[in-house]
Amino acid sequence: MQLNTKKNSENFLESKNILVTGGAGFIGSALIRRLIETTNSKVFNLDKLSYAGNLNSINNLFKANNLLDEKRHELLKVDLTNFEKTYDAIMHADPDIVFHLAAESHVDSSIKNPKIFIQSNVFGTYNLLESIREHYQKLNPKRKESFKFHHISTDEVFGSLSLEGKFDEESQYKPQSPYSASKASSDHLVKAWGNTFDIPTLITNCSNNYGPWQHPEKLIPLAIKNALNEEQIPLYGNGENIRDWLYVEDHIDALLLVASIGIIGETYCIGGNSEIKNKDILLKICNLLEEIIPNQKGYSRLITHVKDRKGHDFRYAINNYKIKKNLGWEPKHNFEEGIRKTINWYIKYYES
Repeated sequence: MQLNTKKNSENFLESKNILVTGGAGFIGSALIRRLIETTNSKVFNLDKLSYAGNLNSINNLFKANNLLDEKRHELLKVDLTNFEKTYDAIMHADPDIVFHLAAESHVDSSIKNPKIFIQSNVFGTYNLLESIREHYQKLNPKRKESFKFHHISTDEVFGSLSLEGKFDEESQYKPQSPYSASKASSDHLVKAWGNTFDIPTLITNCSNNYGPWQHPEKLIPLAIKNALNEEQIPLYGNGENIRDWLYVEDHIDALLLVASIGIIGETYCIGGNSEIKNKDILLKICNLLEEIIPNQKGYSRLITHVKDRKGHDFRYAINNYKIKKNLGWEPKHNFEEGIRKTINWYIKYYES
């Protein structure tokens, strides 16, 4: 099954105009790099280039391989909260496939300033959907038949779990932070526009991603950076909160597969099968760093308990049954493999 789905995926992604919103972000840039490397499609990168935007990983790809055509990647510096510019960008890109990843995503920031998250994640998604609606209506029948709008969301829209159970595609929405509420709103908008205006939509909800090029505001890269710099590594509360971790390249595999052969109107949950307590993640990072770059004092001494986050969800976990059974996807990396790759990458990044 895996061989057939892979072949169908590769064929579908060829010779297209592909629009990626948030393409300078962590997951978006990983997706663009894969599209550039494995397809002949033109990729349009719609991103406002905020503090978390970084084009270095994409630029480095072109520099590392002179055979790649840089014209296949076009940056559209646009803020989705501006309808006119969003509309113009969609008309210019003339997309066959849209991957919508653009979003404000840092929970702490959403607690400090919820308005930015509502503007970006809710109104930005609305502006994008309205622009896509007009674009879709103008497509000829053949292009309409293959057009897809793939919305990438988070498991945080489902709220918090106790020690039992996992999220799946039938889980009730129960967001508990301004960030997750804004993402839940964007999910509902996509579903509504698909149902009311017949836009061919797909939604995926993923667990916590990690890997190279992630912004250091996030737990794993922050811990690695601070450890290497001999700075305190913050740990919220007692560190007992549990997350399911997904290596970013495994996520990209899933996104491309869902966009290619997923059933229109369906939702797919993507998780890494790697549930770990926050305190154990930090200890794992410190122990691996100690193995790679020994420190006489030890890195774990830098772990510092800080006041817990407001509304801190206790546990997230995803049941991958549907995407595994129907599309043949499952993560290739366990956490031990993924975190080792990630740490080694950051060590080289900070040394360069």
